[in-house]
Amino acid sequence: MLATTIPTLKRWAILGCPFGTIGRATRSMSQPRIHFMNVLIRRGAPESSHSIIASSPLPDSSFFARIGIVDTYHSMRIQSLIVSGCLLLSLGVTHAGVRVTVDHDATGATLKVKSVGLPANNDAAEKARFTLVDGERDQNSGELAVLHDGRVPTEEDQPAANFFFRASTDGGRIGIDLGSVISIRQINTYSWHAGSRGPQVYKLFASDAESAGFNSAPKKGTDPATCGWKLIATVDTRPRNGNGGGQHAVAVSNDEGSLGRYRHLLVDIARTEDRDAFGNTFYSEIDVIDANGPAPTSITASDSGPILKSFEAEGGKYHFTIDATAAADLMEWADQELRPVVQAWYPKLVAMLPSDGFEAATNVTLRFRNDMGGTPASAGGGRINMNSGWFRKELKREARGSVVHEMAHVVQDYGRARRTNPNATRTPGWLVEGIPDYIRWFLYEPETKGAEITERNLGRAKYDASYRITGNFLNWVTVKYDGQLVRKLNVAARAGKYTEQLWRDWTGKSVQELGEEWKQAHETRINGAKANTETEKASAK
Repeated sequence: MLATTIPTLKRWAILGCPFGTIGRATRSMSQPRIHFMNVLIRRGAPESSHSIIASSPLPDSSFFARIGIVDTYHSMRIQSLIVSGCLLLSLGVTHAGVRVTVDHDATGATLKVKSVGLPANNDAAEKARFTLVDGERDQNSGELAVLHDGRVPTEEDQPAANFFFRASTDGGRIGIDLGSVISIRQINTYSWHAGSRGPQVYKLFASDAESAGFNSAPKKGTDPATCGWKLIATVDTRPRNGNGGGQHAVAVSNDEGSLGRYRHLLVDIARTEDRDAFGNTFYSEIDVIDANGPAPTSITASDSGPILKSFEAEGGKYHFTIDATAAADLMEWADQELRPVVQAWYPKLVAMLPSDGFEAATNVTLRFRNDMGGTPASAGGGRINMNSGWFRKELKREARGSVVHEMAHVVQDYGRARRTNPNATRTPGWLVEGIPDYIRWFLYEPETKGAEITERNLGRAKYDASYRITGNFLNWVTVKYDGQLVRKLNVAARAGKYTEQLWRDWTGKSVQELGEEWKQAHETRINGAKANTETEKASAK
């Protein structure tokens, strides 16, 4: 049987017993199966922490015709309730007595786990050897060491603090060697991401390495059960609706107090979705609790609360939160200097970049971070990340303009094309970055002349050079050929319909021809200015 705690289940009263709705085909198994479920409401337990136990698979499709909507039967000494057409939230039948408990918080700004508990820094996995059995680590991922360092990310989009497989791949396998056979009481896994990289989808295998033919590193395509491994649990925390973003914590335990005596663990991880390249979960920590070991301790708890400032724009239509938890010294500047810019310019950006049926994010969080390396700022979904160190140096120069650039990315939301259009074309990166810099340098702060083409950068001036150089190109085409060019490009990009043919349709010239004309115009201007300067110097003599 498989037991799993599922948050926020809708309650029903059938046959005099309150229970949660269930029903969904197993997605992580090669052959989808529906399982009978027994839903237990523990006395005194909150509704958000109900337990579900899975027993045997559905016999055949004719069974529903005989039982109607609901029926009861006894299997493996428990009573099971069948509800037709509901949501199945736990997956797979695994080891008898195994319980899978799931915590999910979609909105937390810091790690919150109600039932599973905080990650441990003294568990058996701390000194275990983690190996990549199959799959490829993403270039932006942390090393395997982040999975057993007793720490978790401090926020929802922190790649270096998580391990995740390479984009566009279907997960992989991670091996854990505990060094010796121990009695395992519980295995906990943690993940955190605002989008589809938050949920966890995996199968957990274990072995004592004593079976004949034991293979410690079975690749994908090899069933571990055929080479000395035992399936312990199948985990899938994806919701039926939405992307499941947020914090996910899973505890795999046993009602008898021990999962068994094992030395090796194998985590067979699958991606959460394949609609785009970014379906691999951000795994933050894997804990293995020794049944005979010390009580788990944690280093992630903090007595200091978050430092937040919330405000609105356009009569309450847009809501913003500044999170300075990681940089308390920057909150005063953010409140006094950045907030007015956000309030004035976010609605302007929405008006500048419209398209039919599109609604820009109405809730945006601006968060200072200390782990961004050399990246000044970034954006994703309704979140803007700001590099604390860089901002401290740029408060009187580029800090505000960089946030305008990132707000433009939030409004662009070009990723939605891959979710809504199966035939979406990919908008080139130089254009994705060029549009925000066009807005920043030519509409928000044109007086700074931060995107000028000069004699010093003329040699690097290419229309597809991205950022401020592409911004300059877009401004030139807008002034000379089509005042609505950026608006039109945005509509096409958001719908996943960008092609180079659009340039010819709107200007009569290809983007390459426009690029050559634009650069020639700057060469003529710069050379003319040099000639005038030389003439003036000669006259002065």
